[in-house]
Amino acid sequence: MAECVFCGIASKKIPSRIAAEQDDLVAFHDTNPQAPTHLLIVPKRHVASLNDLSTADAELAGRILLFGVELARSLNLQKAGYRLVLNTGPDAGQTVHHIHLHLLGGRALAWPPG
Repeated sequence: MAECVFCGIASKKIPSRIAAEQDDLVAFHDTNPQAPTHLLIVPKRHVASLNDLSTADAELAGRILLFGVELARSLNLQKAGYRLVLNTGPDAGQTVHHIHLHLLGGRALAWPPG
């Protein structure tokens, strides 16, 4: 099976605009941004969706969220607000089967999205 695109970005085999990196996470700019700030935060280890997480992954799940908050703060989004989104499955809009947290900000975001 071919490597997924986010695994390729995380391993730097596929070029991307990397925004920040930690030991087991990488954040990069979305190629189809839905807001002035639109980063994707992914684990370097392949996990297809939230449905594939177990209690053993609780620390990783927490680090993904906290990395999103850290990035939002570093981009000065905390005062006006930002959105963190995890889509799971096709009906939710997950198109790449590798867990990814969207960090969106820089403008007023409508609800519901879409």
